[in-house]
Amino acid sequence: MKTKETPKEISKPEDFTAPCELYDKLIESVRRYHPSTDISAIEKAYRIADMAHEGQKRKSGEPYIIHPLCVGIILAELELDKETIIAGILHDVVEDTVMTTEDIENEFNGEIALLVDGVTKLTQLNLTNDKIEIQAENLRKMFLAMAKDIRVILIKLADRLHNLRTLQYQSPEKQKEKARETMDIYAPLAHRLGISKIKIELDDLSMQYLMPEVYHDLSHQIKSKKEEREAFIKNIVDEVGTNIEQAGIKAEVDGRVKHFFSIYKKMVNQDKTLDQIYDLFAVRIKVDTVKDCYAALGVIHEMYKPIPGRFKDYIAMPKENRYQSLHTTLIGSNGTPFEIQIRTYEMHKIAEYGIAAHWKYKENASGNHSKDQEEEKLAWLRQILEWQRDMSDNKEFVSMLKTDLDLFAEQVYCFTPSGDVKSLPNGSNPIDFAYSIHSAVGNKMIGARVNGRQVPIDYQIKNGDRIEIITSQNSKGPSRDWLNLVKSTQAKNKINQWFRQEFKEDNIIRGKELLASYCKSKGLNYSDYAKPEYMQKVMNKYGFKDWDSVFAAVGHGGLKEGQVMNKLLEEYEKENAKKITDADVLQNTQAETEGVKKINKSKGGIVVKGVDDVAVRFSKCCSPVPGDEIVGFVTRGRGISIHRTDCINVLCMGEDDRSRLIDAEWQYQEKENAGALFTTEITLYANNRVGVLVDISKTFTEMKIDVTSMNVRTNKQGKATISVSFDTRGTEQLNHIIAKLRNIESIIDIERTQG
Repeated sequence: MKTKETPKEISKPEDFTAPCELYDKLIESVRRYHPSTDISAIEKAYRIADMAHEGQKRKSGEPYIIHPLCVGIILAELELDKETIIAGILHDVVEDTVMTTEDIENEFNGEIALLVDGVTKLTQLNLTNDKIEIQAENLRKMFLAMAKDIRVILIKLADRLHNLRTLQYQSPEKQKEKARETMDIYAPLAHRLGISKIKIELDDLSMQYLMPEVYHDLSHQIKSKKEEREAFIKNIVDEVGTNIEQAGIKAEVDGRVKHFFSIYKKMVNQDKTLDQIYDLFAVRIKVDTVKDCYAALGVIHEMYKPIPGRFKDYIAMPKENRYQSLHTTLIGSNGTPFEIQIRTYEMHKIAEYGIAAHWKYKENASGNHSKDQEEEKLAWLRQILEWQRDMSDNKEFVSMLKTDLDLFAEQVYCFTPSGDVKSLPNGSNPIDFAYSIHSAVGNKMIGARVNGRQVPIDYQIKNGDRIEIITSQNSKGPSRDWLNLVKSTQAKNKINQWFRQEFKEDNIIRGKELLASYCKSKGLNYSDYAKPEYMQKVMNKYGFKDWDSVFAAVGHGGLKEGQVMNKLLEEYEKENAKKITDADVLQNTQAETEGVKKINKSKGGIVVKGVDDVAVRFSKCCSPVPGDEIVGFVTRGRGISIHRTDCINVLCMGEDDRSRLIDAEWQYQEKENAGALFTTEITLYANNRVGVLVDISKTFTEMKIDVTSMNVRTNKQGKATISVSFDTRGTEQLNHIIAKLRNIESIIDIERTQG
């Protein structure tokens, strides 16, 4: 038996200042786990990156090359393959220097070029954008990049870790932005990938900038009794080590105080002070075999009194990220509670390095890639990719994703009648359990038994419960109320899928009606645009196999009718652009910019950067009004259309279309030209009741607002969707109208109509 100090953490960059010292450290780290590897390619990557970044400085004033070298060191300490380390060294050259992805492929190979390209694209994503459409699109891109090669996100995690270590050189606003993005996305990702060495430090560094007062207060409390706590841990380690050795178990024992964010999370979740946290201290025992784990547990429970309900067997029931260990909380001889974790060396490696511990790109002893190793496929990543295909509603996707990534979500472990273990979010019920088995089981469920006793379907599952689902072929399927009961994103998604499929015919009919109504309101002839080649473009963009599926998506609200028609219009414009003459442009513009003429009398209304004397029209898909942030889009043959910057059609543009965007701004605000009116549209969601339309109309009348159209749809659950078009002077008046409408009884929500 050996006792050890706390395991060495991933190296901090401040330990190494000169690039040559960092490079030596990198090679030393690689040699430690792969002594026979050829490092010439790593050396070449260092030379190329050093030359490419020559003259560039970080905010700290250090040479820029220090950052990619530190990223390489972090990757090497995760014991990743040399291709990943090379890509880590080169990860910023495409974005920040004259080098291209093609240059990297020529110097190295396509594999490294793809990794660098993937990290470059991730770096360009703004994952904290408040606009739900942009955030959803960026998250989708990130997970698609992960699906292509998980090493892309491993490099990005290393990049983010080093950036957080040096965040003190950034502005306070940037510090909070990066820390929030890390806490919301990257730390949970590291947790899901099982890489605790990175996840723990990301948590603590983020907390330091997001909650500085809490962080420093906690740090002070812990340091104030540092010597006392270190003595307590050493005493426990010595006692445990001696007894484990006497029992004939070969083991390593070490102890530590848990990291700050973990302690803070427990204090908040359990509403306790620091002195009341049971497992502030953790002692870890590492042994050779699973049998030794349980033998050591027996020794420990003979030595100390275990606290009831505080034992967890993650060996028999591993966490979703493959974490395995025995956890037990005990009372020390002086009455102080502490936690002991018992695991094998292999389990410890997985706990520290996660997916990196058994990654297919690890090289074998000969230095070649092992052909018999298959790519690690994480179930949750596959699930997210399925959601991306199934969900066109960005709000739903982002909500489900953040729920699934939620670091605070504890798991509950239960059993099937045959003894298989199921892991579900804490608070789950038999409906969650049924859908975790199979969609068909959930869809046919009529009841459940827990430990042989019948229970209601909202029964909250407890650890160790044995659950049997009662099904019937006569079941009519899930109830919409189930969506409010289930806790797992998997169950919610499958229930929503059932409703979409079950009512597909109804949704197709409703979708056709909505498209027809939309075209009528916009003065469009649907048949002019419903050509097979245009329709195929829409299906390709939104991932549908046939046009009925597009109708169905519009019918159930997953896709807006305006999105469909604007894509059809766009394809129509592309095909007919060459046929339109200058005379046609003038004639069309005069007909379509009637609303613009009202404001052109006063300073032109809209200023388009770098463009004079051009036809300008307001886009009907988002109906911008003074006060909105706007952008111009150069159409083919129809002048410039003005959109809101948060317009769904702008957010979903491809690269080719995005290049045709042009800066635009209002020449005046609404108070400066009170006579100009702009048509806009809002959508109200309400519980249907007698008189709700009267109340809405009364509000507009009292405010002397001219309503140009009103469309009402009511579903079987008694929820009404009300679209109202009206004239307004700008955002100030519009916001005042919306505030008044929100006070009406039964109104659930109000939003600006998009498409």
